[in-house]
Amino acid sequence: MGVVTTRDGVEIFFKDWGPRNAPVIFFHHGWPLSSDDWDAQMLFFVQHGYRVVAHDRRGHGRSAQVWDGHDMDHYADDVAAVVQHLGVTGAVHVGHSTGGGEVVRYLVRHREDAVPKAVLIAAVPPLMVKTEQNPGGLPKATFDEFQAQVRANRAQFYHEIPSGPFYGFNRPGATISQGLILNWWRQGMMGCAQAHHDGIVAFSQTDFTDDLKQITIPVLVMHGDDDQIVPYENSAPLSAKLLPNGILKTYPGLPHGMPSTHAEIINADLLAFVKS
Repeated sequence: MGVVTTRDGVEIFFKDWGPRNAPVIFFHHGWPLSSDDWDAQMLFFVQHGYRVVAHDRRGHGRSAQVWDGHDMDHYADDVAAVVQHLGVTGAVHVGHSTGGGEVVRYLVRHREDAVPKAVLIAAVPPLMVKTEQNPGGLPKATFDEFQAQVRANRAQFYHEIPSGPFYGFNRPGATISQGLILNWWRQGMMGCAQAHHDGIVAFSQTDFTDDLKQITIPVLVMHGDDDQIVPYENSAPLSAKLLPNGILKTYPGLPHGMPSTHAEIINADLLAFVKS
């Protein structure tokens, strides 16, 4: 574990586990969480001989609680700072939710890093918000309400999200894990309310359409068709179609937080793709 300072003076926390000479997988977390959300994947890949790296996005987790720079360009540049500090160019990059958008923007903005493959899991691209060009998106009022909840009672909001739609625990017959709920709440409350408030705009209103068209490496797009946070129909199939070398893998009935609720399935498919 360590910290790197970006060019604009922001301290970014990161984890770096595994043999120094092993192939590297770089994990990008979702909103409003931290690198801790990747525990099930990082432990799995270390045990399979990989070096794994994950950072806390600016304003999230243990990174500096700065009030500005909460946009995809800054997020991507912060990743570049970690990559350069550790010398882990050429890693496979894996992003969940907002982290998937971060991966896409990083690949386009930092072409100096010859990334061989990438993975988008339940990711926000191409565009979440509804517009004239994106009629299948969610109404902007949905995200305005998210921001209102962060302002009004962030602690309660951060309990309701994992208790319900994030992990699909609101579905009939769901096996509810209080540990996952509390860990989600813990990660969220570690971060900066300002960063989370502005991050809602970043993940909902950033249009990745042009970015996706420019990425020619193989990209695995993994998404559950019961995702209640990033609805399947307006995300994964569209991203896979826009990507010149996109591979769509759909998981019937799985929720947004499937890397945690179904880690054994996700990890096996990730490993197969990385090794392919």
